Amino acid sequence: MPISVNERLILEKKAHELRLLCVNTVMWAGGGHIGGALSAMDILTILYYKYLNIDPKNPNWPDRDRFILSKGHIGVGFAPVLADKGYIDKELLKKYNHTGSDLAMHLDSLKVPGVDASTGSLGHGLSIAVGTALAARLLKKSHMTYCLLGDGECNEGSVWEAAMAASHYQVTNLVTFVDRNKCMIDGPTEEVMGLEPFAKKWEAFGFIVKAVDGHDFMQLSEAIDFALEEKSAPVVIIADTNKGCGVDFMEGDYKWHYGSLDSEKVEQAFESLEKYYQKRKGVSRNG
Repeated sequence: MPISVNERLILEKKAHELRLLCVNTVMWAGGGHIGGALSAMDILTILYYKYLNIDPKNPNWPDRDRFILSKGHIGVGFAPVLADKGYIDKELLKKYNHTGSDLAMHLDSLKVPGVDASTGSLGHGLSIAVGTALAARLLKKSHMTYCLLGDGECNEGSVWEAAMAASHYQVTNLVTFVDRNKCMIDGPTEEVMGLEPFAKKWEAFGFIVKAVDGHDFMQLSEAIDFALEEKSAPVVIIADTNKGCGVDFMEGDYKWHYGSLDSEKVEQAFESLEKYYQKRKGVSRNG
C-alpha cells in the first residue's frame, strides 16, 4: 500500500534529523565514510521507521526481521539510526570510532545491540543475508531479511555467487537493495570497474529488478511492497542515489567517500541540509 502524504512528511523529517546526526558523528569521530552514509540514509529511514518488524528493547527477539548492512563502512550513518531507535545511548555517538569505544568504524554485532551481522570486508553481506533467509525458511519462521549493498562492492565475485544461490533456492523472504550512488573510494564506479548494464546483470542471475529513485520515499515504498508480495523470484531494488546527498559540496564527489569536518564545514553542511530538507518537504517526488 503506497505511503500517504503525511507518512512521507514524517519520513522526510526523520531522514533530515538522521543526516544532521550523521554529520555530527563524523565531526565527533574526526572522520568517517560520510558520502555513502548520506546516500543510503533514505533507505535506512524507510526500513527502520516503516518496514522492519523489530523491538529495540529486545534486540535478540527471535522473530524479528533481520537487516544486513553489507556496505558496513557506513557505520557512521547506521549508528545514528540505532541510537535514534533506542538500541544504544545517543551519547555513545560522541565516542564513535574512538579508542576503546564499542562503536568502531565497522560495527560489531557482539558489542552493538541491533547489529545483526558484523561488517568488515566488502562483498560478504548478501551471502550472510541469503543464509539468514534460508535459515528462517528451514525453521518455518515468517520474518524477512533485508540486505543493503553498495554499488562499488558489486565488483566482488562473492556478491554474484550469493545472487546465484538466492535465485537457485528462490529466496523470496529476502529483499536486496543496492545503493547506486555511482562512486567508490577510488573514483566513479564505471571508471574503476564498470557495472553496466547493471540491472540486466541482476536479471541474468534470476532476480526481478526494481529501479527507483533512492531518495523518493513513494518509489521506495512501492518497490518494497512489491518485493514483499513477490514469491516467484528474489527482488533487488536498485536505488539511484547521490553520494553525499543533501550536502552541496559533497554531492556526486567520490572524494567524499571518506572525509572529516571542522566546525566551519559542519555549519556549511547543516545549512545545505536545511535547504535540501525544505525543498523535499514541499515536493511530492512521485507526482
